Amino acid sequence: MKRYFGSLSFYRQALMIGIPVMLQSLIQSLVSLVDNFMVAGLGDVKMSGVSVTGQILFVFMVLSNAICAAGGIYMTQFSGARNNMGMRQALRFKFLLIGSFIALYLLVCFVFPRQILGMMVIGNTEAEAILDAGEEYMRLMGFMGIPFCISVVLATSMREIGQVRAPLVISVIGTLVNCALNWVLIYGNLGAPRLEVRGAAYATIIARFVEMALYILFVLQNPQPFLGKHGEKLYTDWKLFGEILRRGWLMLLSEVLWVVSETVTTAVYNGRGGADVVSGMSAGWAIVNLLFVSFGGINTATSVIIGKTLGKGQLDEARKQKTWMLSAAVVFGLFMTLIGALVTLLTPLVFGHLSQTAQGICRDLVLLVALYMPLWVYTNVQFSVARAGGDTVMGAVVDGGVTLLVVIPGILLLANLTNWGPVLMYGVLKLTDFVKIVTAHLWLKKEKWVKNLTVRAA
Repeated sequence: MKRYFGSLSFYRQALMIGIPVMLQSLIQSLVSLVDNFMVAGLGDVKMSGVSVTGQILFVFMVLSNAICAAGGIYMTQFSGARNNMGMRQALRFKFLLIGSFIALYLLVCFVFPRQILGMMVIGNTEAEAILDAGEEYMRLMGFMGIPFCISVVLATSMREIGQVRAPLVISVIGTLVNCALNWVLIYGNLGAPRLEVRGAAYATIIARFVEMALYILFVLQNPQPFLGKHGEKLYTDWKLFGEILRRGWLMLLSEVLWVVSETVTTAVYNGRGGADVVSGMSAGWAIVNLLFVSFGGINTATSVIIGKTLGKGQLDEARKQKTWMLSAAVVFGLFMTLIGALVTLLTPLVFGHLSQTAQGICRDLVLLVALYMPLWVYTNVQFSVARAGGDTVMGAVVDGGVTLLVVIPGILLLANLTNWGPVLMYGVLKLTDFVKIVTAHLWLKKEKWVKNLTVRAA
């Protein structure tokens, strides 16, 4: 057993890193759940409009986090090596890349919202009504792009060097602001106008600006090693930038392929009926996201612990830590299955305003995801181990390859050859994750991830 499981002090360290991250993710998921709960009171169509917009916003958030994760590989290892200048270069990589990406997001939100959203409801019997609600919401959500990017760069950088409490506290404050304004603006409480879908957008935008202001205030009052000193000349080490990009672009490619597959499958699901299908799947994902908070915690703990160990040059210790984290993933995944079975009880409590058909879809999706949780927790740790050592090829080949060659063609075939409902289609497609877990296991045994990147970058 000692070979497969670490000491209590090791897991205590992992929990001290992972729990605050999970709590932050949980809070953000609860905001999404509250948003869906309040918008659900407006009916299936308006909830569907917010839902399809949410999928586009999901693409933006995933890619923003992928950019930060690419820089985070080096941020963590430079932190382990106590190389402040290297950490500053990793931060600049994040800001430069995410700054160019934000232009595309603003273009989608302000110039082509209806055209983009229209691709999400092809074949839906209530497409026009859904698009009317979604377009209004999406134009407003464009204003949250810049504050979100600034916040995510600072938050991920703090977590990557082991500072997890401040992002948690700031997230709690942002959540309280968002929830309070939802209650006031969506339904017109406390004398405010009843803004419905627009109210949900305004609440989110204000909350994002509050979070950004708090992050900036925090780093000004608490100097961070990844920020330069006052008056220090700013410069970019383009050689290191290129090295980070060389490793990071494969991670970005993998995330792009994954998010494209999720968007395509969502569009296919949305075409399997009317607003009840869209709202039912959206409600299900709002609850499922409560389970997915486990991924952020265990990924961050794995990346920080193993990344810092590699940065210190303790390669044999990193090998042991990989085994300990994978063993913990099995136990934790089974625990999340139990939690998943219990959270199905939230369906009638939170989404009682939806139709019975929508509630049934929601409940079935949550149960299905709960069964897959052990597999997904384990694969998340596998990919985190690889990325901690800069091996981004594994993610591109294993995750991206299966997505491109199997998942996307598979969903299109199922859509054309069967009349299956969305939950069954999703469940069958996710069987491909068994291929990923076996391939990743064999890949990790090659130990391409066992590298001290700070030596090469020095």
